[in-house]
Amino acid sequence: MKSIFLGISAIATIVVSKPFSPLESLSRYGGSSQPKTSPRGGGASQPNTAPKTWWSLDLLTTPGMTADLDILLKPLHSMVKLEDPIGFKLFESLFSLGTRRAEKYDNDAFNQMTQIVSGLSNSELLLVSRLMTHSLNLVNIAETNHRFRMIKAESIDHDLIHPILLNEKDMEMNHREDSVSGTIESIFKTTPDAKKEEIFDKLVAQSVELVLTAHPTEVNRRLLLLKHRQISEALTMLGRTDLTSFERSQQTKTIRSLIAGIWGSDEVQRSKPSVLKEARGGVAIIQSVLWDAVPKYLRELDSDCEEFLDRKLPLDCTPIRFASWMGGDRDGNPNVTPEVTIEVNLQQRRLAAKLYAEDLVVLHDDLAISNKYSPQLKAMADGITCNKHKIELYRKVIGQLLKRLDATVRFCDEQLAGNHNPDANDTTNDIKPITKREDLMGPIKIMWDSLVETGYEDVAGGLLTDIYRRLQVFGISLVPLDIREESTLHSAALDAITQYVGVGSYLEMSEDERVKFLTNELKSKRPLIQAANANGFANMGFDASVVKTLETFRAISTFESESLGAYVISQAKTASDVLAVMLLQKEFGMTKENGKMMRVVPLFETLEDLNNAPDTCSKLFSIQSYLAATDKKQEIMVGYSDSAKDAGRLAACWAQYESQEDMSKVAEKAGVQLTFFHGKGGTVSRGGNPSVYRAIVAHPPNTINGRFRVTEQGEMITQNFGSVNMAMRTLDIYTSSVLREAFVDHVQPSQKWRDEMKTLSEVSCTGYRALVRENPVFVPYFRHATPEQELQLLNVGSRPAKRNPKGGIESLRAIPWTFAWTQTRSHLSAWLGVGEALAENNDVVKEMYNKWPWFREMIDLVAMTLSKSDMSICENYDKLLVKHKDEVKLGKEIRNNLKLTREGVLRVTGYDDIDKGFKTLTSSMKYRAPYVDSLNAIQAELLKRWREKELKKGLMRKGEFEGGGELLNEESTELEDALVVSVNGIAQGLRNSG
Repeated sequence: MKSIFLGISAIATIVVSKPFSPLESLSRYGGSSQPKTSPRGGGASQPNTAPKTWWSLDLLTTPGMTADLDILLKPLHSMVKLEDPIGFKLFESLFSLGTRRAEKYDNDAFNQMTQIVSGLSNSELLLVSRLMTHSLNLVNIAETNHRFRMIKAESIDHDLIHPILLNEKDMEMNHREDSVSGTIESIFKTTPDAKKEEIFDKLVAQSVELVLTAHPTEVNRRLLLLKHRQISEALTMLGRTDLTSFERSQQTKTIRSLIAGIWGSDEVQRSKPSVLKEARGGVAIIQSVLWDAVPKYLRELDSDCEEFLDRKLPLDCTPIRFASWMGGDRDGNPNVTPEVTIEVNLQQRRLAAKLYAEDLVVLHDDLAISNKYSPQLKAMADGITCNKHKIELYRKVIGQLLKRLDATVRFCDEQLAGNHNPDANDTTNDIKPITKREDLMGPIKIMWDSLVETGYEDVAGGLLTDIYRRLQVFGISLVPLDIREESTLHSAALDAITQYVGVGSYLEMSEDERVKFLTNELKSKRPLIQAANANGFANMGFDASVVKTLETFRAISTFESESLGAYVISQAKTASDVLAVMLLQKEFGMTKENGKMMRVVPLFETLEDLNNAPDTCSKLFSIQSYLAATDKKQEIMVGYSDSAKDAGRLAACWAQYESQEDMSKVAEKAGVQLTFFHGKGGTVSRGGNPSVYRAIVAHPPNTINGRFRVTEQGEMITQNFGSVNMAMRTLDIYTSSVLREAFVDHVQPSQKWRDEMKTLSEVSCTGYRALVRENPVFVPYFRHATPEQELQLLNVGSRPAKRNPKGGIESLRAIPWTFAWTQTRSHLSAWLGVGEALAENNDVVKEMYNKWPWFREMIDLVAMTLSKSDMSICENYDKLLVKHKDEVKLGKEIRNNLKLTREGVLRVTGYDDIDKGFKTLTSSMKYRAPYVDSLNAIQAELLKRWREKELKKGLMRKGEFEGGGELLNEESTELEDALVVSVNGIAQGLRNSG
């Protein structure tokens, strides 16, 4: 009764007599009341006198956003209110307090929130957390829908937007700069000498590859993600002006039905996903979104080229491609076995065949043309033995392709069922499986040419064009599979082999000796061991880890060449690390001659490795046989998250800048075409950037050159590719940014700036490591003050949180490290060390910020993270969870450091408010804050209860706590579920996790 009484009494002092409406509470933002000092530590907010543009306004002041929120939130809240009136009043109470806090920076409101949640039962906290979390998911849908509506309106006609939303500069622009059309306009304005032909040539030659990874940062279940997408599609339909009243009512009913289904669903992931399930999730994005979005986007790009460059996009031009780590990333994940990798490849190849077959069935009906064929088409059709379609030759060819696709599906099914016949692809049957994209592209191109030559160009430009472009992008297996493994495992495998064949210990060789040995073996025509024919490596005395490494190479050697991507070496340090993988590939018959040699990509991910990377590349590029084998092309992966975790964000950023710059110079001197692969996460501390366009344009000079490869992971896959519209927008941003970068007159940092960056980096790194590495109190504080230990309850990924289960903070992966700090609203991993570096009033640093885009972008990202940090919420976690006096003291020091960092950033930027310059983010966070702040208050309380429960369970096991076993288990499920839901909700509210 205590919890209910406290909740109701608190509500009585807050809730007015009229019915509760989150929209009415939210609409009060922007009022005239004078704000108090922000509890987030950023000082008093200042009036916004900047010109009002639609992307800098409070989104809630626009009718479309308000209407969308009304459509989505009312059904959910009405349903819960009927189901549990008391629980809903608790939600009302917390939401109203959260609104008051966000509106007036009233920290007393947050204190009242913590008081309320401390008196609620676990089941009450679960209900409120669920409602807050689902509300935030619906807010995300409404915001995304509204932004796409505004982007579309802007691209159609500025006259459709109210004049108050546009300033004079905006009225002159017809397109967003971070689109291909806007970028072309911008290039013409800023580069008068640029010619249409030059821009077009750059565009068609550039290459962007987006690599989907299974990094565990997506907290929503796939079932809920699907329903969210369906709600978004229905909401988009409601925005149409040509719907009848019946059609509108049907879409509204669909939304209500989906929301009801979501509320009735279990949002908690009850078990960790398998690697296969993760891979299916990645493939689901391709099947449900990208399969349609890619050809649709390429049509849009074709239209832009025609309109602005007077040229059509070539049929074979695919500036965007995809790859995947799902099923191939074995770095620290024992669940990614050779057998799993084989199954993932076969499943993807099978699905690709079925998707192409579905397209060809439709095409079969479209191309019922019975006259006028090119000679090549006639010759191809004559070579097909078939009694059907004697005069409808297109359908005859398509029928044959459908048979081959069916044979491909059957082949994959046989392999998946265990019939591993090595000659299955070489069947004597006339109908052979598809083994390379040319098996389909060749006939498709002949049909396309025939239609164009015989006057059916419009027909050729329909589905046939889409199929051809899909083949260019997705190939025969939807996405080529990257393999990632740690360098030490390759060395261990070679050591086992060298000792087995009697040539000594590879591990005992010096680096020069290793390079000499590997180079000689790569030139040799004899194998070290008969790997391809070996019955079993275990019989050779190799340990299980070595056997697994070698069996992985055996497995990927059976793949079709187009199914293979890059082989990424994590923790790469030396040239021998690269040559070792080259030799292991050779041992299993993966050679340049048969097209199966994977490009080998070293991943440099610590501060030391980044600093040493140019010398490593110089050594590697001095080996002429290596350059010949790779055709003087090299890909290098830069690790953003681990380097930031190692040295702090500022020091890592400068190391990444200099390393890429120096590696580019080494490659240019050796005549090597260098492509950087950027291993970024969704958060700022892991290299993420909400403004991809600005980030790419601000990259170090001469490091992109029209080639850009980057990871897309977890929640960012959902945010960037959750719908066709989202995916098209994302593809447009990447394409336009790489194009724009090619025409940017980059600011070259002067020696004065470089010297200053060296000093800032050293000071920042020293400050960061002094706390994270050298302070013995830090690790226990981190584990007590954040939900790091409880994140395992999420079951969001197949891999362990640590590379070494017995290791400390150094072995903790960057994702849980960042995830934990994000949850508490500290965001420490994104700013720690920056405050010390910016402590002095430095005119050189201000000059760098005003004149150097790269530096400005880095500081602005720190400022953006600081604008989402909240010291009062951090302090509440410490109050409830941190008990030891040394840890309490450290928490205060960290919050003082956060304040110091805010002051330093404000000094450099010249702003009087940390939120200034992030009006869209500020607006977005305003209407999220009542939900997220409530969830933070709830989560801190839940963590306290969870740890008390775990402590009592531990004492019971030791026999030091008697009785209460039944009471201890009471509501245990609700407690765990509520904790998991709170983590999900905060991640959704902040729109990122790790």
